[in-house]
Amino acid sequence: MATVEEAKQLIPELCKQFYDSGWVSGTGGGMSMRVGDRLVVAPSGVQKERMRPQDMFVLDIQGKVLEMPEARPLPYKPPKLSECFPLFQKAFEIRGAGAVLHSHSINAVLATLLSDSNEFQATQLEMIKGIAGHGYYSQCVVPIIENTARECELTESLEAAIRAYPDTSAVLVRRHGVYVWGRDWIHAKTQAECYEYLFTAAVKMRSLGVDVSKAPKSLGQPAEKGLANGHAPKRRKLAASPPPAAVVLDIEGTVAPLTLTKDVLFPYARAHLESHLKATWTTAETQSDVDKLAKEADEAGTSLRGSSMPDVQAVVQYVQKQMDADAKTTALKTLQGHIWREGYKAGQLKCTLFPDVLPALQGWSDRHIRTYIYSSGSRLAQRDLFAHTGDGDVRQHLSGYFDTTSGPKVQKDSYENIQLNLGVDSPADVLFATDILAEADAAAVAGWRVALVVRPGNKPLAAGHSHRVITSLADLLEA
Repeated sequence: MATVEEAKQLIPELCKQFYDSGWVSGTGGGMSMRVGDRLVVAPSGVQKERMRPQDMFVLDIQGKVLEMPEARPLPYKPPKLSECFPLFQKAFEIRGAGAVLHSHSINAVLATLLSDSNEFQATQLEMIKGIAGHGYYSQCVVPIIENTARECELTESLEAAIRAYPDTSAVLVRRHGVYVWGRDWIHAKTQAECYEYLFTAAVKMRSLGVDVSKAPKSLGQPAEKGLANGHAPKRRKLAASPPPAAVVLDIEGTVAPLTLTKDVLFPYARAHLESHLKATWTTAETQSDVDKLAKEADEAGTSLRGSSMPDVQAVVQYVQKQMDADAKTTALKTLQGHIWREGYKAGQLKCTLFPDVLPALQGWSDRHIRTYIYSSGSRLAQRDLFAHTGDGDVRQHLSGYFDTTSGPKVQKDSYENIQLNLGVDSPADVLFATDILAEADAAAVAGWRVALVVRPGNKPLAAGHSHRVITSLADLLEA
């Protein structure tokens, strides 16, 4: 949300939509959005379908009222801050939410009465995929807390539920309704609609004698042979796979366009190579870079040293030849990383991620699945890249970085080396996503689970491979 005024405009629109859906009748329910260090909150006791932008409260994070709505003439009541506000604060504080929605939909109420449990559970329903960190085969669990006479008295039990259920984006209140939050208003609204779908399905399925919390029996499965091109047994095996302990991602062609290096990073490094070397030539960092390049050249039989230490022009010529050959040596990648670092600092470089990447990273983080990067670019360059994306700094969702110091990406040993650093019990606990078939093959030989990623602009995959193919990271954990 860009501005407080935009939030003031948007909340009445959403309240009207929710009213039309039957979720907030009789002035019930509430809504709040965060804009920087400001919270915009819908008032209490106002017909949701008749709310106006000027009816909104604006508060700071601590709950101090900064803007009070003007009183409307009778028969309207004087402005009153919603008793939901302390509960909204908990979602903002604990989950870093950007928007929190509260509704009284009849199906949310009925969902709390399907059993005496303090949990609502559902699995293998399509809309589960709309819940952060969940997929079709996930067991979606929503905690249920007991209702109280006043809304504000729910604060303590709602906070406890949020902390006890880190994978949930909602809390049900028995015989009352539901609180749903998301990283922004779009995310919160989407999840509210998905949860409502699950609650509605659960109530209707119960009337058919179907328990939404239990996986369906194997009805209508393809035969072992003759259907699904003979791949049905493999598909069922994949579907039963538990979530990985760690996800490892390639960068180009997987989380960012294939053109990132060719059209953005490489041209920048080439254009700033000489000026970077001249400006930093006497620094320990650049001398270390030059020394590594010189040793690499010596090993390749192409000396940089001559009768003395290399000069700037000799290094420039050598590095340009390496870049022309698309070399992926550690020495070259380290120097490039130092050049790119200055570009990121100057605001001249920024990485565009595919739209599904940040939601996937956030979802895995919410589920406590560690995510790592394995790229031919140096670890420094990787960190700088993910600190400067079109979605902002996303490094909080990444647990570590691996580069060619772990070994070439097309060799099995490299993946075995990385596995030793991940602290997993089995190679099958690691799931690797890449657009390069040779990398997928090497990881699979090392025992990792693998998915090949197809993105716009990627090179076509060779026929005959046996790896799973996805087009979005939202589908990575589905199998």
